[in-house]
Amino acid sequence: MTDILIVDDEKDIRELISDILEDEGYSTRLAANSDEAMGQINTAPPGLLILDIWLKDSQMDGIDILKAVKRDNPEVPVVIISGHGNIEIAVAAIKQGAYDFIEKPFNIDQLLVVIRRAMEASRLRRENMQLKRRDGSQAQMLGEGAAFRSLKSQLDKVTKSNGRVMLTGPAGCGKEVAARYVHANSARADAPFVSVNCAAIEPERMEEVLFGRETPERGVEKGLLEQAHGGVIFFDEVGDMPLGTQSKILRVLVDQSFQRVGGVDKVRVDIRVISSSNRNLREAIDAGTFRQELYHRLNVVPIAMPTLEDRREDIPMLASHFIEEFNKSQGLPLRPLSDEAQALLQTMVWPGNVRQLKNVIERVLILGQGTGPITAADLPSSEAAPEEDRVILSSSLATLSLREARELFEREYLLTQINRFGGNISRTASFVGMERSALHRKLKSLGVVTTNKSGARVAQFEGAESEG
Repeated sequence: MTDILIVDDEKDIRELISDILEDEGYSTRLAANSDEAMGQINTAPPGLLILDIWLKDSQMDGIDILKAVKRDNPEVPVVIISGHGNIEIAVAAIKQGAYDFIEKPFNIDQLLVVIRRAMEASRLRRENMQLKRRDGSQAQMLGEGAAFRSLKSQLDKVTKSNGRVMLTGPAGCGKEVAARYVHANSARADAPFVSVNCAAIEPERMEEVLFGRETPERGVEKGLLEQAHGGVIFFDEVGDMPLGTQSKILRVLVDQSFQRVGGVDKVRVDIRVISSSNRNLREAIDAGTFRQELYHRLNVVPIAMPTLEDRREDIPMLASHFIEEFNKSQGLPLRPLSDEAQALLQTMVWPGNVRQLKNVIERVLILGQGTGPITAADLPSSEAAPEEDRVILSSSLATLSLREARELFEREYLLTQINRFGGNISRTASFVGMERSALHRKLKSLGVVTTNKSGARVAQFEGAESEG
């Protein structure tokens, strides 16, 4: 950013500074009073601001403008110049956030040195912030199955816009990872991503946390909305946001501005909003706990997140990724997954979704012995098996006739295998050792059909078909 805004009521001075800076390769804009200056800043914040303290025919002096810039655009360095310089003015300017103070008549070389240093300091701050944001929580979308590809296609489309996104799905299915993916692949990738866990913040503190506050004792304390300026704010479980706060957030979405708690000045923000919920917000609207207008403002682009059971094909890849992640972050053994362990993971029930899978992998690595492959016996669902190669019947199955039990077993077995392979009948037939045509006949006799769900083929039972 080499754009510099020069604010001085003396035309000769601002044009002289402009000519010098343009000779040095900078681009410049000029303003003669506070109205012109604030108009330029609000249109597009400059890379640096050169600001005269005393401005004729202006509603605001240089210190007032400095305060406003540091409030709304804190990343913009400000160099103060004045022909009436004294130590008190310099100290006041530095206290309000000015980078440096130069007294008129100034030395050109001195001015250029200060500007270069200010621009370099600003660049280093931006790079430091970007490095801090590139931590282990950065989005990684992993998968190959049809449900995953459908989800990723939708997310890729919304990265190209500024539209508000509502992610829905049960807990643990990766809603925050999806939100971070949208941010990381958008034009706002270098700006902040701020996550707000609406369920974890006490209702009476929600407004201070979001909007910040101003007190005589502690001055300005920025809230999460202000910290997200220029980037993305993610309202996780937005259905848990208090009703009173909902109305104020609605106003922020309309005006892109707000007041801090205890403050009087309007704080302008440029943010993109992504929300998530594992609840039915339409039911919450009917119950009077969620504002309908806010729902429509947030639900511009609704995206339903698939569950882990919708993504059984992706389970081996996700599990292997978590093994590598725990090896890097905790030094846990880098153990491969055996074929039997992969198959068992793909057939397990996952009410906690991807989060539960991650927890299971961490538990296995912590409690496991050695560095050999993870086997089916290492996984939680196999802990109750008393003997190898023995199937334990449920009480309901044990009361059935052989024909009924066999039919029930075949149905559940084939349902599990088809879903494991993402609805792919050819792969299922190959694994279970049947001809494809024979498998189709068997599925028909058992009342098993495949349908589309979350972009993938899913098998389900629809009642036994007549074989006659």
